Amino acid sequence: MSELVVEVVRSGFVESVHRARVHAVDAGGSPVMVHGDTSSLASPRSSMKPLQALAMVRAGLALENELLALACASHSGEPYHIDGARKILAGAGLDETALRCPEDLPLDTAAMHQVIRENGAPSRIYMNCSGKHSAMLATCVANDWPIEGYLDPGHPLQRAIRATVEELTGERVAATGVDGCGAPLFFVSMAGVVRAFRRFTLAAPGSPERRIADAMRAYPQWTSGTARPEAELMRAIPGLMVKAGAEAFDAFAFADGRAGAVKVEDGGYRARVPVTVAALRALGLDAPELAGLATTPLFGGGRPVGEVRVRPA
Repeated sequence: MSELVVEVVRSGFVESVHRARVHAVDAGGSPVMVHGDTSSLASPRSSMKPLQALAMVRAGLALENELLALACASHSGEPYHIDGARKILAGAGLDETALRCPEDLPLDTAAMHQVIRENGAPSRIYMNCSGKHSAMLATCVANDWPIEGYLDPGHPLQRAIRATVEELTGERVAATGVDGCGAPLFFVSMAGVVRAFRRFTLAAPGSPERRIADAMRAYPQWTSGTARPEAELMRAIPGLMVKAGAEAFDAFAFADGRAGAVKVEDGGYRARVPVTVAALRALGLDAPELAGLATTPLFGGGRPVGEVRVRPA
């Protein structure tokens, strides 16, 4: 099928368009909304973090509740995120000097300004993947694996993650790249990502998969940020698990097995959430709060003058 078109409308004129692939399935796993070639390879980026966390939990990572959610996070660097990452490291007898993600400032504007006011500098602990990296290091300690080289694709941790990705997606990893945080990035299809996400929400209570899904849904702000759209979606639709990835990738699953993945082809972040809302609504998952997420406002002179929206049918 053709890709979904997202319009950028300014002052009544369509000035740009984004195109997106979408793969959404019903509770039985049958396709309901498919746009573009969702069987071809995709780069899910941080949408794969729940799968990475699953491999770690299976290998003995002993985290629960908000810290388990943080292990799946692309966090905003708010103070509670940073405290949580430090707790994970401290529990393994480590500190942030062991991290090998890039140095960065917090994504959250207020948190970033606070760091600057306090004469702080970019740090690995502020990087949005530091929760995952802290959990990776804790998993290495729990297994007596070396913490040096923990991002190498041949490291026991990364081999375990690759095996878990292949198991849950039902596909062989076609290629391995490097994610923005330095961790291995495994390329699979969007359809495979959807199969994987269904495994989390359909898993038996108490299983590693379900523990991760439950932690993400109970503490949505820990997987992203207090005001991030992924957290807003999960708060609006109880039972929904959502994980965003860089370059405008989203993956989600609902408690009954309805699930989907979206990819804006040009990586246009502003189009991602409207496409995700369209996919959720196609599956009958809606809430009043989604009205404010179905479009992304455009501004001119400091006031709204247009929007980013999925092209009306």
